[in-house]
Amino acid sequence: MSLELVIYGTHAPSFLHKDEVPDYQLPLLEAFHQQRKQIDEVKPDVIVLISSHFLTNWKHYVDATPKHEGFLTAREHPDTIANVPFNFAGDEELANELAKAGQEVGIPAVAFNEPTYIWDYGVLVPLRYWNPNANIPVIDLSCNMSASLEETYIWGKQIGKVLRESKKRIVFASSGALSHRLVRGRETMPTISEKALDDKFIELLLDGKYDAAWEMLPQFSVAADVESGGRHVAAMLGVLGKDEFKASYLGYAQSSGSGNPHFTFEAIHKGSNLVQRNAELSSFPSK
Repeated sequence: MSLELVIYGTHAPSFLHKDEVPDYQLPLLEAFHQQRKQIDEVKPDVIVLISSHFLTNWKHYVDATPKHEGFLTAREHPDTIANVPFNFAGDEELANELAKAGQEVGIPAVAFNEPTYIWDYGVLVPLRYWNPNANIPVIDLSCNMSASLEETYIWGKQIGKVLRESKKRIVFASSGALSHRLVRGRETMPTISEKALDDKFIELLLDGKYDAAWEMLPQFSVAADVESGGRHVAAMLGVLGKDEFKASYLGYAQSSGSGNPHFTFEAIHKGSNLVQRNAELSSFPSK
């Protein structure tokens, strides 16, 4: 199994520069660092990342560009995210495999190789923490807004299948918020009702009840206005599959009315550190 780790996190603009992160988001700054440590332990050959800001109309796009290079000025925040350089390798071979796997089950997935394509900040902001030395190749995926959650979930399952069968060590990442009814004032929390829905969804993930989380997602996405209509979450749930990961909840913070949790899902398979730790605990002699 080569899908070693799945991570979920925010891309709030306030994280672009770590020394400018407000106090109420500091728990997520620490969460980013914890996720970075786990990524370093995995030593992945590639990070596959779906961004809730890479929004497309008709197709699921897979960025197969061998070299991602350019300067980002965010349309939403041109005063705070301006002229930010990036330079990361890609993985054309794996990207093409992903698109082909989608097409095999009727998913309109398309790989593209376009050096002039500029990343969105949903990709770039978290990578500044997860891949700060830009030494891990990256494949970025779009959220197709014409696709249903069901289609996106099936796409996620195909992504997971390819990653599991790959000979490469891979981290899958989902970048986006849960509740996302934005208001002015980045210190503003989601409403009580939206926070309650976030909390329940987080509880299901933490308990490893991925099927129940998937069952909840359609109504949750409407009631709490989940970012990208929940598509980045649906893809992640498809990748996770059933019960082969152990979830760790690393924190939650607000950003302009949105709810932003951080998670890691560590692969459970023979020889993993997690399995070894559990075996040691189960064999510890009782007094």
